[in-house]
Amino acid sequence: MGADEELSLLVIVIDTNPIWWGKRAQGEAEFTLSKCMDAAMVLGNSHLFMSRTNRLAVIASHTQESRFLYPGKRWASADLLGDGGNSVESNCSGSKDGKYELLTAINDAIAEEIKDLMTKSKGRRIPEYFDRCLCLGLRFRPSTTVETAAFLFGLNCLIILSAFQACDITGGIYLKVPHLPSLLQYLLWVFLPDQEQRSQLVLPPPVHVDYRAACFCHRNLIEIGYVCSVCLSIFCNFSPICSTCETAFKISLPPVMKAKKKKLKLAV
Repeated sequence: MGADEELSLLVIVIDTNPIWWGKRAQGEAEFTLSKCMDAAMVLGNSHLFMSRTNRLAVIASHTQESRFLYPGKRWASADLLGDGGNSVESNCSGSKDGKYELLTAINDAIAEEIKDLMTKSKGRRIPEYFDRCLCLGLRFRPSTTVETAAFLFGLNCLIILSAFQACDITGGIYLKVPHLPSLLQYLLWVFLPDQEQRSQLVLPPPVHVDYRAACFCHRNLIEIGYVCSVCLSIFCNFSPICSTCETAFKISLPPVMKAKKKKLKLAV
């Protein structure tokens, strides 16, 4: 890879909560988890076809863990960075239907990982899929101390923001698909083009973002409130005990002034 070639990383995060997908399958069987995975893999394959410097990562956000579907256990970390050409070729077992061998191997690896995740999920502390995205993005940033510190500061700010707020700040696109069976069309139309190509397309209008925080007690938008120092919950009224994490705060009261005793004057 030449020094003037820019690397583009696409990270796809898929919510694989079986409870949510199970309830949806009972009410509407038109859009299932398998169809969502098919749309995500088509988007990933199209992104890799756009340029040889493009890279792909797929993360599953499960109820008990988050896992890299690609690159998975069989893939070296160098494959994601573009330095593992020999390793990629060794992972490709050959195409059975005339497809590009690399894409076939990636799709098979994602299918195996999602099957293993849904059947052999172990109970452990729930991690955040966002942490994995941030750590992955940090690997593509410059390694200087100043730029890395500024990058980490920006990532810490994005953690406490909602999805549409983070998209608005970074110049991205937040879109709630109105018709889920048409998910693939929206992915290829809105999210596959890069920022330069998006300026030439007629995309959905941006959503107006209100940066006021909503209190955890009444869900009202407020400009000034009280923030829990432990869990960062926001409240419109002061409470000595946080209703989210049940942390009790010590309130420093002003010192109590002792009343002076009045001297009694003896009458003559």
